[in-house]
Amino acid sequence: MHDVFVTYHSIPDRDAFIAHYESTHVPLVHALPELAEFAWGFVSDPAEGDPLVVARLSYASREAADRSFASEAGAASVADVANFATEGVSILHVTRRAAE
Repeated sequence: MHDVFVTYHSIPDRDAFIAHYESTHVPLVHALPELAEFAWGFVSDPAEGDPLVVARLSYASREAADRSFASEAGAASVADVANFATEGVSILHVTRRAAE
């Protein structure tokens, strides 16, 4: 499995962020091809400099994630980020390893 973590570090207007994220961005994410799972939430008690919101998009592989983001739906989802994440985001690709 491969996860894409998107972290949002600064949210000047929390209510506007939530309104846009839930009504517009989440449906765009759900339209991504090959997406296996999607979850997001607010970080509990973040310390200074910590992200405030983290989203996780899960795929079968890194290649599936790359194809998904290269699709028309992927382009729409990425383009929408500028509409609500005015302070920018960080994107982390993490290929899972089994814990033994």
